[in-house]
Amino acid sequence: MSLPVLDNGAARRLFLDRHALAEPPTGPARGADLLALIRRLGFVQVDSINTVARAHHMILWSRRQTYRESSLKRLLETDRLLFEHWTHDAAIIPVEFMPHWRLRFERDAARIRESWAEWQGDAFHGRIDEVIDRIRRNGPVGAGEVREDEGRSRGGWWEWHPSKTALEYLWRCGVLSVCHRRGFAKYYDLTERVFPALAPAPPAEETIDWACGAALDRLGFATSGEIAAFWRKVTPEEAKAWCARGLRSGALVEILVEGADGARRRCLARPDVAEAAGAAPEPPRRVRILSPFDPALRDRARAERLFGFRYRIEIFVPEAKRVWGYYVFPVMEGDRIIGRLDAKCLRAEGVLAVRAFWPEPGVAMGGGRTDRLMAELGRLGRFAGCPELRLAADWLRRPAQPAA
Repeated sequence: MSLPVLDNGAARRLFLDRHALAEPPTGPARGADLLALIRRLGFVQVDSINTVARAHHMILWSRRQTYRESSLKRLLETDRLLFEHWTHDAAIIPVEFMPHWRLRFERDAARIRESWAEWQGDAFHGRIDEVIDRIRRNGPVGAGEVREDEGRSRGGWWEWHPSKTALEYLWRCGVLSVCHRRGFAKYYDLTERVFPALAPAPPAEETIDWACGAALDRLGFATSGEIAAFWRKVTPEEAKAWCARGLRSGALVEILVEGADGARRRCLARPDVAEAAGAAPEPPRRVRILSPFDPALRDRARAERLFGFRYRIEIFVPEAKRVWGYYVFPVMEGDRIIGRLDAKCLRAEGVLAVRAFWPEPGVAMGGGRTDRLMAELGRLGRFAGCPELRLAADWLRRPAQPAA
């Protein structure tokens, strides 16, 4: 029997709707409304890159342009309705999901202790109890305040002193939690003090079932490998077994999802996937500037299949004789990625400086589209505290072509 086909247009609408990119970026963005948005996404990646705005802030702003940084800080540090931990990378996650992170804490405790000893050396093993005792006696601490005499190796940013390694290890294992930040520096306290009412861990099989189901519901359709990769909590084998059980029970179905190039790929979905795709709204034509770490694009292979957008490759720009860097901003219009933006906030001057915009092949920059891009750049500059827009003389480039 042939499998049902989800055509590319329907697949894009469903996927963007699940990622809160199929509706206008308007509406309230604080308190319960902001928490609901983060719950809908599952998590928001945290990253230190601040070319225009940090990833977590830009991800939320691109979906709700009334968003302000102080609203996230309140949910994290005052209301304690969010916590910081790890998915595929550092992330902000609803605290109601935290009991399911206990499985990850347990697994990381053994795995990281051994692997980090090879990476950083095993000196941090002798600092673990000392770090816990210090925090228990004196309260929250940052990496720069523990064992100042250890210094930092000249091996680079990722070569930590032993007490810093112990702090990060204890955070990854769930003994410590991030209680606040100063600037971008994390401060840690005992998890039992940061989240005193935390529910106990459910059985491992319940967490595996939750993680796989919650991942699929946020993706709309996926392979078992994509389900495992969403939270990076369950193993590929556990996700594959979960999918097999779902197919046997009828809780899941197999479908073919059409890519931007017309190729069809076998995926798993809920039985009502066709109805869900049909109910998904048509994304507005408004231009959006996305973070390089946007959850809709973090799986580069899926972005290429679904949108025809090759992001994690080198692009040769003939007139500039250069290959541009990784941190350009994807630009979306409706359900298409229309280009890549090289922009930077010059904060001392209050200027959003645009060095270049490369349209995607086949995208014409007519007057209406250019006006929409300029309007979005103005909104982004105001959000980032750089309300003056400065365009380089040659800012509008020819479409970028893949390197040979």
